[in-house]
Amino acid sequence: MAKKGGGVKTLLGFLAWLTGVVVSLSVGFAMIDNILSLPSYLGGTSVAMVAGWIVVITTAVSVVLAIIHKFS
Repeated sequence: MAKKGGGVKTLLGFLAWLTGVVVSLSVGFAMIDNILSLPSYLGGTSVAMVAGWIVVITTAVSVVLAIIHKFS
């Protein structure tokens, strides 16, 4: 017997995951493009750019790993 509401939970979980990916990429690219930056006492734009690249790369890796996990 199928779980009650299983499809809805799966869809909502996927939408939450997708929203997190989109927000992470938006923030990462905004930091890379100097739209978002850090105050000078925290390193300024250069540290923000590095942090942006870290966010983008780790998000991309996590998406690939999630896809691999789903289909393996």
